[in-house]
Amino acid sequence: MTDDTPTSGTPAGATAARGGPGAGTLTAPAPAPADTALVHTVGAQAVEWLYAHRDGFRLDPDADPETGFLERFKPIGELAMIGAVLFREGVAGSRQSDLVRRLLDHVWHEALDSGHMLVRGQRTEPISPIPFEVYLPFRELGYADPAVEEAVRLNQRLDSWAAFEVKPVRRLGLTAFRRRYAALAAPDAAEPAGSGQVPDLHADLRRTWLAARPEPWTVEGHIAYDITHTVFHLTEWGRDPGALPGGLADYLATWLPAWLDDWLDLERWDLLGELLVVDACLPAATLDARAWQGFATAQRPDGAMPALRTVPEGDPDQVFDAVYHPTLVAAFASTLATSRAMAALSDAPPPAAAPA
Repeated sequence: MTDDTPTSGTPAGATAARGGPGAGTLTAPAPAPADTALVHTVGAQAVEWLYAHRDGFRLDPDADPETGFLERFKPIGELAMIGAVLFREGVAGSRQSDLVRRLLDHVWHEALDSGHMLVRGQRTEPISPIPFEVYLPFRELGYADPAVEEAVRLNQRLDSWAAFEVKPVRRLGLTAFRRRYAALAAPDAAEPAGSGQVPDLHADLRRTWLAARPEPWTVEGHIAYDITHTVFHLTEWGRDPGALPGGLADYLATWLPAWLDDWLDLERWDLLGELLVVDACLPAATLDARAWQGFATAQRPDGAMPALRTVPEGDPDQVFDAVYHPTLVAAFASTLATSRAMAALSDAPPPAAAPA
């Protein structure tokens, strides 16, 4: 849910299981699955904190041009995405669902001024994808502003939009978002409306780090976040684990347990949470009990999840900015893992992986 979180270097334990770029196999037994009640509680507590601190999802209309007006849109877009996942999976309690809906109403109407601030953002930075990325999950949840859609259509026709340089995983995400946006106009079509103008998702995938399945012990913070987002975009944020190509699913199933151990030991809770989401996106999720127990223990009683080691103290706005993302990740990971655990109770077969 972030592509630019600072890295603290290569995990010390990443050399424990080597065997070439994805060729080796871990011989350790499969980890025991986490207690579903513990997993669900992590998400319920995270939602409580997010709602209690809803005023932290704020914009800064008078931001210094060097800082950028669009900088504070990112938390709102991430909130909308996780809210969409929570409603889609349907495993949250009635209180959590109500709080998330009220929270989304608050940020749409109060922070975004019912979409008008997204129009302003698109006019301020015409080729920035941020207003579009923020708008899409709101649009899928039923919030709409025709002026935003007009601005999006206009700016995505610019040559500058096509030439906009981003990392391969960000390009993959933009392609996935554009296909989802096009599908809103033609939900029953075999191909999304206008999909011929949308780049091929798998062509974008081939340029990512994960597609190459490199040596797993070379993974550090930035690469790990790229891995998680590649999985999120391919599986539509956990909706379709079977969309993950078989070769990538096998590679992740082999090495993800080692990466979970590494970042658990480093107490990098934000990244550990995203890797727990990746586990829930695999065709055969492990729901690793040790990783989930450590993750749950790191959460504060009020529901806040630290990014690294412990929650900082100080100015409330600065604390919110340091804590909101790992807390959103906690809600995301909890929702998907709870859904997968409940599906397992019905003995439903895991979704088949896509062709490699």
